[in-house]
Amino acid sequence: GLVIDGRTLEHVLHDSLQNIFLELTEKCRAVVCCQATPLQKSVLVKLVRSKLKAMTLAVGDGANDVSMIQVADTGVGISGQEGMQAVMASDFAISQFRHLRKLLLVHGHWCYTRLTNMVLYFFYKNVTYVNLLFWYQFFCGFSGTSMTNYWILILFNLLFTSAPPIIYGVLDKDVSAEILMELPQLYTM
Repeated sequence: GLVIDGRTLEHVLHDSLQNIFLELTEKCRAVVCCQATPLQKSVLVKLVRSKLKAMTLAVGDGANDVSMIQVADTGVGISGQEGMQAVMASDFAISQFRHLRKLLLVHGHWCYTRLTNMVLYFFYKNVTYVNLLFWYQFFCGFSGTSMTNYWILILFNLLFTSAPPIIYGVLDKDVSAEILMELPQLYTM
């Protein structure tokens, strides 16, 4: 990891040292900025996102972290002594820093698999319904008549668009939380 203070960060953010700094940060797993201004934090996150084309995660606990959290791909706010500004500006909120590991490794994994499966589900649901309408047009001689009543269509979309995501979101856990915490390598898959 790399720990950098605000005064050093001010020099690094100038154009002449940016490339050297970015080469160094590519070799680090984490960069911690201490005693940096809110503007320096957000500029650093923008720099890493634009130059390295990396996904960024910003974690903050106070009002001075809001701009950094908003610039990052994913912002995590920690509620605590410094107020709720970081929590209000973030994508995810946790009560203590130690919960970040579970948020990323467990809930991040589950959310990713659920979202990918739901995208596929909606794609196939719509393909099925459109195919049904397409083949019905052969039966009715392409007259444009509706195959079903409108209330059946509304019920179909309501039932197959709302119920499966709720059930899937509550019940689906492809890997247990304990295994995900023990094997962080599953996160990269």
